[in-house]
Amino acid sequence: MKTALRYLMGLFSVALMGRPRADPMEGDSRETDGGSVTLCNTQSCLKRGFFMWRFVGTLRVTDVLNDSYSWPLLVYMGASCVYPLASSCAHTFSSMSRNARHICYFLDYGAVNLFSLGSAIAYSAYVFPDALVNTVFHDYYVALAVLNTIISTGLSCYSRFLEVQKPRLCKMLRVLAFAYPYTWDSLPIFSRLFLFPGESAQNEATLYHQKHMAVTLLASFLYSAHLPERLAPGRFDYIGHSHQLFHVCVILATHMQMEAILLDKTLRREWLLAHSRPLLFSQIAGAILLCLIFSLSNIIYFSAALYRIPEPELHKKET
Repeated sequence: MKTALRYLMGLFSVALMGRPRADPMEGDSRETDGGSVTLCNTQSCLKRGFFMWRFVGTLRVTDVLNDSYSWPLLVYMGASCVYPLASSCAHTFSSMSRNARHICYFLDYGAVNLFSLGSAIAYSAYVFPDALVNTVFHDYYVALAVLNTIISTGLSCYSRFLEVQKPRLCKMLRVLAFAYPYTWDSLPIFSRLFLFPGESAQNEATLYHQKHMAVTLLASFLYSAHLPERLAPGRFDYIGHSHQLFHVCVILATHMQMEAILLDKTLRREWLLAHSRPLLFSQIAGAILLCLIFSLSNIIYFSAALYRIPEPELHKKET
């Protein structure tokens, strides 16, 4: 029965995504198994549809040309639509070839870091605690977030070259590549919750920020620990796999983050317009452009490197 279910799920994934590298009866890894990839792809599509619906709804009630106060929010919401699209494409087209798998995930990493920058831009505009507004930290916060995205994209792409020879180092570098930009982006939240708790207690967005942090930590734990499939190998190949739970947690975390940012934007509008220096269009556009240029340069460099490395060295365990 289990073999028949595995074969049917494999055939379904072939119909949805194209023929994988191996036969549907043989795939057994998290990123190559047909059924697991199909569910991850479905989750990414649903996530993209939901955030696009929220983005379009916000666009319809916003005077985009004249309401400069809302520009950081629109950048953030736009980025929240891009990274699920990249994730969906990565899970879909990574089955086409071995090099395609790596390149698709390179693009996925770049999109995640673009979302990280979008979060930093929104945090800079709406989330910074009152005591840190217009400080040196606030002034350089977005600039350093851009640098973080460039380093993170390069580090996460490089980690894929270590999958065979040094799998533990590969995992450590990949977790680090996403953990430290998130930590930097979240410093304003940490400050509000732990350094200025009195200010946080008066803001309804605080509860959403707390939920966002809790769900993000859960997602990180599931991604790193490979639970629950580590406790019962083979029982969670299609439903309940840690990578699927990770996607669910990411959806919930982004939703909580979006609600928190929307509340901060609304509740703190008058104070921020009176006391904070708003981000200029040139600053926002410049940050996004630099992120795109250097991240794409990283992706192109590492994609080209795939074809310079002898295939057995990079793929000898990927069957």
